[in-house]
Amino acid sequence: MSSINYSERIPNNVDLASDRRLQRALEHWQPAFVDWWHDMGPAGSAAHEVYLRTATSVDRKGWANFGYTRMPDYRWGIFLAEPEAERRIGFGEHSGKPVWQQVPGEYRAALRRLIVVQGDTEPASVEQQRHLGQTCPSNYDLRNLFQINVEEGRHLWAMIYLLHAYFGRDGREEADMLLERRSGDADRPRILGAFNERTPDWLALFMFTFLTDRDGKFQLHSLTESAFDPLSRTCRFMLTEEAHHMFVGITGLARVVQRTCEVMRDHPNRQARELGVIDLATFQRYLNFHFSVTLDLFGSEVSTNAAASYTAGIKGRYQEAQIEDDHRLVDSVRPVLRFKEGAFVHEEVSALGAINERLRDDFIADVENGIARLNRIIRSFQVEFELRLPHVAFNRKIGEFSEIHIGPSGEVMDAESWQRKRYHWLPSEEDRDYVRSLMPCAITEPGHFANWIAPPPRGIDQRPIDFEYVRLD
Repeated sequence: MSSINYSERIPNNVDLASDRRLQRALEHWQPAFVDWWHDMGPAGSAAHEVYLRTATSVDRKGWANFGYTRMPDYRWGIFLAEPEAERRIGFGEHSGKPVWQQVPGEYRAALRRLIVVQGDTEPASVEQQRHLGQTCPSNYDLRNLFQINVEEGRHLWAMIYLLHAYFGRDGREEADMLLERRSGDADRPRILGAFNERTPDWLALFMFTFLTDRDGKFQLHSLTESAFDPLSRTCRFMLTEEAHHMFVGITGLARVVQRTCEVMRDHPNRQARELGVIDLATFQRYLNFHFSVTLDLFGSEVSTNAAASYTAGIKGRYQEAQIEDDHRLVDSVRPVLRFKEGAFVHEEVSALGAINERLRDDFIADVENGIARLNRIIRSFQVEFELRLPHVAFNRKIGEFSEIHIGPSGEVMDAESWQRKRYHWLPSEEDRDYVRSLMPCAITEPGHFANWIAPPPRGIDQRPIDFEYVRLD
């Protein structure tokens, strides 16, 4: 087995070259990662030259270098944001004490679990998106998909580094398992439900990157607050790349809505599906599904595990330092929506127990901004339709509302009524088949776009829209 050139093959700022123990661990893991990428990475992409952004350092000059590379040759690096001098723990029972540079024994299992769960989402999304390149709506979109894929791979490397560097044999075993699970596999599924769902078409991809990657933003922000400084610094750098994934999501959805509205304006007496675009009712059903699945990623509305993590200083809240309270929450309460005796009620619970719910509320507020943007596009074409987020209890599988049947407007119903009406609100196989029918093959000629999506307003890295972002083999 050949060794890795740590200064060239894996750019890093964690001094890999001088850590022989870590080198040996990565030399064992790296070939397995390459095999995984070959088996589960973007199908048919190995020979493409892609205009990718590659990080070579964490400073402004180094974190976004653009150039052509073949995907298997991408330089997956390991980067931690620069340390903050004399950083202190900002919340929990250890508030005010110096942050940890090593893993405290009493929090070892909890920290390892957090890192594993975060790490598991990274290869999962690559697996979910594996075949999408074969139906891309443009060369521009194909490049964006590949950029997301390689960055998810780099984020996996970031979590692998933490497991190998700080968790010994247990960490190495967990790192191996991250390459053994498979999205949607009945026997070896990914840890979180949303990462076992199909992403069979580009509307689903845009919903995923708009919503599920936005969950990633809030989860990473809460981990940047961690008292375990290497985890905090790792997640701070990951957020610089996560922004692009959400950009792909919201701009992709905006382009879908724009194209549909253009066609509806030009052909007022015909149906959107007759004209080969995605009707807004189907768009709404996709939104309902992906939003509800993403809400489950935040966990239960009231959680003892979340309370314990906050108290320990392991995982904070979104923008913790900007919140005006004592950052301990021992005596604080917070209203949480619950379902009792057939009705929704707001009930005050311990603010510690409601950590997940606060993060979910922050996420929903952020999503609402994106929905407002889409509705502005619809109104600009004078189309009579308004996108709405469904009720938070709609289609939930985890938490307070997992055992009840709630419509998108919050209406309570029995199981029979839910089954009869569910495809009024969630995408049916007919919906999915129609959306896939719009994407029979890849459109890869630079400057050309599928009929169902509008071109973007500008290109990447100040390049024109018709730039050859992906050179096909």
